[in-house]
Amino acid sequence: IMSTAEANANSMHPRLKIVLIFFAIATTIHIVLNDGAFVPSFSSFNIDYLTSIDEIRDGSSSILNESFVDALSVNSSSLCSVTPPGLVGRIRVWMDGPSYDQLEKLYSSSVERGGRSHPLECISRHKVAVIVPYRDRDAQLRIMLHNLHALLRKQQLDYGIYIVEQMANQTFNRAKLMNVGFQEAIKEYDWDCFVFHDVDLLPEDDRNIYSCPVQPRHMSVAVDKFNYQLPYGSIFGGISALTREHVEKINGFSNDYWGWGGEDDDLSTRVSLAGFKISRYPVEIARYKMIKHSHESSNKINKCRYKLMGKTKQRWMNDGLSSLNYDVIKSEKQPLYTNLLVDLKYEESILKLRKTFPSC
Repeated sequence: IMSTAEANANSMHPRLKIVLIFFAIATTIHIVLNDGAFVPSFSSFNIDYLTSIDEIRDGSSSILNESFVDALSVNSSSLCSVTPPGLVGRIRVWMDGPSYDQLEKLYSSSVERGGRSHPLECISRHKVAVIVPYRDRDAQLRIMLHNLHALLRKQQLDYGIYIVEQMANQTFNRAKLMNVGFQEAIKEYDWDCFVFHDVDLLPEDDRNIYSCPVQPRHMSVAVDKFNYQLPYGSIFGGISALTREHVEKINGFSNDYWGWGGEDDDLSTRVSLAGFKISRYPVEIARYKMIKHSHESSNKINKCRYKLMGKTKQRWMNDGLSSLNYDVIKSEKQPLYTNLLVDLKYEESILKLRKTFPSC
């Protein structure tokens, strides 16, 4: 006579049997590895409510594609939660610029020299390098550091902030500074995510997680300067988040945009040409305040930008990380950031560019 347990087992769906077998194996392994202390954790099964709408729509979210059996193999008891605890949504934006001494007193207990920090209560899921192109905006830098360190600590990130400063008396090149920051950062640590961040943008919502999804992410979707609306669909300027694989596959940024304008649209085109698409958080989350400032006379409008943008498709594989030339003049670990002072080889670079674009 068949027992009740045997009858239930025989009537069980074959897939459910497989799941239970895997669960039993995973439980046994966990008990052995942890000296019999088995505390099941189901945080791996949480769906990140911040996953972008685009990722959900096209099924590209790695979280949504995880199977139940795959999740069982992850020991997440020591990992930080997918969604950091304590997030509240809208946060206060600090518009004051404390002195560096004041900032150090505020954050020295949680931020290591060089602008490095990581959660102590769990292992972060994201290793994030924040790359900031910079020149002559000290007040904005202090304001940004004040806001970013407060936010990134809440988000349980393993992160570092790199301020990449261009030497004086050279036409500013935002995109090339981004490339330099990327190259120098990967020499120091195994970063898996890079957030390229303008110094004058301040996040307004702590659910705007500074991490990298499956697709490149445009972070600064809704900026107060533009009435919290996206100016146009392909925009990829301000703040962008890309994995190391993304950056290397698109060959980084162009090195040839000297002066203001064009490099962010060039980047957007590279993303598309490499087979990626831009993802975004919802407008109500990806909100930023822009620190007001007058246009800098040293950062003149790049009159050559439209010619360069018109040739991105032909040039992107040979213009970027693969052709990057620069010298690091100084590298210093400041209390709240790593400072890189660099020579972007302006004269040498512009002579080379003019062989193809004589009027640039």
